[in-house]
Amino acid sequence: MNTAPLFRPQTTTRRKLPVPTRLLRTRFNPSFPASTSMFSESTFPRAVLVLVAISISALILYGAADSLRFNSSSSGYPFNIFPSHRYSNNSGSSNSDPKLSINDDDGVGVGGDDYKLEKVLKEAAMEDKTVIIATLNEAWAAPNTIIDLFLESFRTGQGTRRLLNHLVIVALDRKAYRRCMEFHAHCFALVTEGLDFHDEAYFMTPAYLEMMWRRIDLLRSVLQMGYNFVFTDADIMWFRDPFPRFYLDADFQIACDHFLGNSSDVQNRPNGGFNYVKSNNRTIEFYKFWYSSRETYPGYHDQDVLNFIKFDPFIEDLGLKMRFLDTAFFGGLCEPSKDLNLVCTMHANCCYGLESKLHDLRIMLQDWKFFLSLPPTLKRSSSMLWRVPQNCSLNSLRRYDSPEKSDQQSLQH
Repeated sequence: MNTAPLFRPQTTTRRKLPVPTRLLRTRFNPSFPASTSMFSESTFPRAVLVLVAISISALILYGAADSLRFNSSSSGYPFNIFPSHRYSNNSGSSNSDPKLSINDDDGVGVGGDDYKLEKVLKEAAMEDKTVIIATLNEAWAAPNTIIDLFLESFRTGQGTRRLLNHLVIVALDRKAYRRCMEFHAHCFALVTEGLDFHDEAYFMTPAYLEMMWRRIDLLRSVLQMGYNFVFTDADIMWFRDPFPRFYLDADFQIACDHFLGNSSDVQNRPNGGFNYVKSNNRTIEFYKFWYSSRETYPGYHDQDVLNFIKFDPFIEDLGLKMRFLDTAFFGGLCEPSKDLNLVCTMHANCCYGLESKLHDLRIMLQDWKFFLSLPPTLKRSSSMLWRVPQNCSLNSLRRYDSPEKSDQQSLQH
């Protein structure tokens, strides 16, 4: 039997191998007799040191792998330790702000729009997931136009300045989006491919109709994301916090062009420019029904269609609680609020043309500021009335009404 030592003497001329490799070669040498101890007395300390070194190396490698697994799972994207590109825009950038949907070629990216919208809503929402939403195009976003008056009303209103923190401005074109980013924290770009809303959308033109229906579909998306909203046209002045005047038990409540005295009366004439809607299954299905009804009533805008479908049995079957807001608190040029001690909002409705709106809105703001300047005793006893409408009037609106449309339609917006 071969009784040669496990290792050759170090005086040999054979090239020395690193210790771990020598162990492996000896361990698997077929000529090594099974009856001979692998760790002879002369080599036992060195073998122990080698095993310890191997064990420590294995522990280090395991710890590194475990650290990578932790970092990957804590990033929110399991099994991926690299930056995620799932929400990158069309420019291919993975680190751009998801709120910025305008891409390198001056267009608006379409990828991840739901994510971008929900991110903006989350940043702007109140504790109960309520947001205020306004839409804006280039014509209304230009300096010294509608948007400036809109924001000024929040700053001069009673209890309204803080509500700007919860306002989401939805831009319908690129320039409106860029302007929004100059002065407001919560902006979202909603651009429809093949459509251009940058000019003033004249009442009942195809661009106007498309813009109105695009808005309804957007609001349906907001409800499906679980957010309540107050939708407001930008030509509405906010003079007081409206939330104390909302009905607690209503799913859907809307301002009126003409209010008949009973908030539950479906004969009231609603105006789609201002409404407060709670997110639940009833309102989501209602907005789907409202949007799909544009096919049933082609050529009509959302407000006309609402006037048709509010009588539909489907609304009652849904169990939707609909309320109409009193013009004493939520007035407009169609039917102005009569008491400045009560008014919450005033809408430049029943008005045709941007210049007419601007003229009357400026006077409206002047009237409000004058009212605020009065001593408290005079405020309470004041019988002060609005000096508007002036350039806005129902007669000026009727001149542009299509003869094929009913008188009902001519009184809208």
